Amino acid sequence: MVTPYHTYKLISYVNASHAMRWKGGEGKQHNHTWEIVCEIHTKGDHMIIFNDLEKAVTEILSQINGKFLNDLDYFKKINSSVENVTEYLFDQIGPELKKLEASLIRIEVGESPTRFYCITVDD
Repeated sequence: MVTPYHTYKLISYVNASHAMRWKGGEGKQHNHTWEIVCEIHTKGDHMIIFNDLEKAVTEILSQINGKFLNDLDYFKKINSSVENVTEYLFDQIGPELKKLEASLIRIEVGESPTRFYCITVDD
């Protein structure tokens, strides 16, 4: 028998700008409406109130909303690429969800409707 996972899915949007760094210098600062999709597993059949999940995710996303990402400490020396933004958010959101007895098993971050980077883990 297959054991089902209980999965929540949250979609959030953040407005933030960044500038890519290249060997020849830094590119032009430009804005994105970043789309963040979080898939969250719970332990067993544990159910969580959506508002609690949204609050945990929103608190992390508020750290980058309206910001120039290159100015944040994390991105001072690391490029604020979609890949690195995804890594950053995964590392920040995961521990917050653990407090709710949940696990971030997939995050998708899109800088445009056609460009996403994803991280998926086994629960």
